[in-house]
Amino acid sequence: MTSGSESAGSGVTLDLIGMTCANCALRIEKGLKKVPGVKDARVNFAMETAKVEFSEPVSEDILLDKVDSLGYRALVHRDVLENTETDKAHQNEFKKLKFRLTISGVLSLPLLAAMIGHFGSNKISEYFSFLMNPWLQLFLAAPVQFWIGAPFYSGAWRSLRNGGANMDVLVALGTSAAFFFSLYQSFRSLGVHIHGELPLYYETSAVLITLILFGKFLEHIAKGKSSKAIQSLAGLQPKTANILRDGELQEIPLAAVRAGDLLLVKAGETIPVDGSVEEGDSTVDESMLTGESIPVEKNAGSVLFGGSLNRNGILKLRASKVGKDTLLAGIIRVVQEAQGSRAPIQRIADRISGVFVPVVVVVSFFTFAIWYFGVQPGNFAGALEKAIAVLVIACPCALGLATPVSILAGSGRAAESGILFRTAEALEIAHKVNTIVFDKTGTLTYGKPVLNDVSVLDPSQKQLLLGLAASAEQNSEHPLSKAVVEEAKRQGLSLAIPEDFETIPGGGILAAVQGKRILLGTDLLLRNKGVALDSELLKLKSEKETEGNTVVHLSVDGKHSAILSLADSIKESTPTAIERLKSAGMEVYMITGDNARTARAVAQKCGIEHVLAEVLPEGKADEIRKLRESGKIVAMIGDGINDAPALALADLGVAMGTGTDVAMESSDVVIMNGDLSTIPSAFKISGRTVYNIRQNLFWALVYNALGIPIAAFGFLAPWLAGGAMALSSVSVVLNALRLQKR
Repeated sequence: MTSGSESAGSGVTLDLIGMTCANCALRIEKGLKKVPGVKDARVNFAMETAKVEFSEPVSEDILLDKVDSLGYRALVHRDVLENTETDKAHQNEFKKLKFRLTISGVLSLPLLAAMIGHFGSNKISEYFSFLMNPWLQLFLAAPVQFWIGAPFYSGAWRSLRNGGANMDVLVALGTSAAFFFSLYQSFRSLGVHIHGELPLYYETSAVLITLILFGKFLEHIAKGKSSKAIQSLAGLQPKTANILRDGELQEIPLAAVRAGDLLLVKAGETIPVDGSVEEGDSTVDESMLTGESIPVEKNAGSVLFGGSLNRNGILKLRASKVGKDTLLAGIIRVVQEAQGSRAPIQRIADRISGVFVPVVVVVSFFTFAIWYFGVQPGNFAGALEKAIAVLVIACPCALGLATPVSILAGSGRAAESGILFRTAEALEIAHKVNTIVFDKTGTLTYGKPVLNDVSVLDPSQKQLLLGLAASAEQNSEHPLSKAVVEEAKRQGLSLAIPEDFETIPGGGILAAVQGKRILLGTDLLLRNKGVALDSELLKLKSEKETEGNTVVHLSVDGKHSAILSLADSIKESTPTAIERLKSAGMEVYMITGDNARTARAVAQKCGIEHVLAEVLPEGKADEIRKLRESGKIVAMIGDGINDAPALALADLGVAMGTGTDVAMESSDVVIMNGDLSTIPSAFKISGRTVYNIRQNLFWALVYNALGIPIAAFGFLAPWLAGGAMALSSVSVVLNALRLQKR
């Protein structure tokens, strides 16, 4: 987008630089919400992004300027597969952090060694006696305090100027108190050069800043590991592609590939874009996209996805989708949106973080007052030390990271298994589901029914009737219709073009073929059209349905002439997946438009006890509503297209398929490989992620609940408090990373 342009669509995503804690995220969020035209803004501290939604068009520059005025930097988020300015900015920030940490460490080590003097006279302390000179310590500590620590001062000033308080305020207050008290003591006691005779805290301020920077350094590395799913997906795309032009093979940059280009993919190469095979045979590894480990056979007409690996053979590929339109780009977008969204459980941390810093400052003040006026009257240095320890140990970073880093790790782990959670809310709610409703066709079954038998009253008319039925069905897109047409063609029958074709939703079709009036459909349809049903064919129909077939009636010129028996094979993974869900305590339903007898036969083979049969497409949402009203937490699992209303109404909508745009938009979760055995894994990942979040929140709260009193009672030196504070944030991130190990 060009500078000063208005963001298209209903919102924009910003990449943020310079946040130091959860309070920074909250302040940016509140600031963006105040911009005219902004409907909502959600800032993710772990992902360092802001998702802004508009009620009316808003200039990007206005949003960027608003973030700048709050003391941070923002960039408009670009395409997920491009090398963006944001990546370079974050890399520069990390390089600066490493440089500051190195200098701070070098200057702080002598001060840390001088602390040995605190522990009385000993041989080791004699070697470091020269380090106890207050003016040498001032020389070492001043650059750390005012150069290395300058960002803490600027961050604190911006925070206070905008009516808030963040981690920078706590660090600036604590280290400044230690430094300036030491400076005062240095000038007050001129001529005294033994550290043990002076209450100096230069090492406290310098070591605190060093430890906080070290914590940020570890946190940055750990957060990078937690987003490795995105990085690995983005790394699947090759840099170049081999294009065939005028019979010659040319290597061109991937960005130059356009839809319609003919590409050559050799054995062992990564498929560059989405498209279809024009020529060649091979097997393709799509595990990186779908989680399915078994390579898929590809030949002329097969669909290929960019990012998958051509195992053997040479394929000529006609490009259909390139750049941000590919399946790979779509997957990355979905994962990024999920990782950048906010789970409902995050509100707990947000409410606490919003008031935490001011409360800590008040607690620190009272700690100083109680020690100075009560516990150790007149001992200013001792009271100050306790107050500094309270300020430093109470940083809310761990609390702010508790939820987003777990969402980051959990959704990334799910993506590696072919499970796409579209929002953090979906990832959180999935583990609460206690009732699952499966659509039958294409979900429990392969969705490709075949014609098993044509039962007729006059055997000599079997071929003729099949030909008439197939001719009439040619204009229908229904899977059953396609199965009839395919079987007729397989038998070599000649099909006529139907006339006056009409589809009756949930009933069947009407058509005229070679002057004959053809009616194909349900019992009810034939009766409504005045066709008397033959008792012998009805008896056969019952037998076929008991075997699990779907039966379609055929009427020619008002006479019930035949029944067509069709069946859809159940997926091999279905019975096992259903059993795993039931053993996890879930109630499983099957919903279908089939009649009750056929539905029960299929459900029995799947291991499903609860059946909702003869439900029209528009009635599925009503059935979901009834289940929810009865107090159940319902997940609807379907193909993401015909089941869209039911998917949207369920507490959790799960779409099976290959990640089409429609499936992604109509559901909360997408199962990329269409394998039912992945469904229990999705619920398990949700449960483990939420448990991980609760662990993080619990320990972050307990850490502060215990740490603040310990510091206030004088059992924790300020430099130890700083180390504990830094490590608390790192521990939260490392705990979240455990989700990627399972």
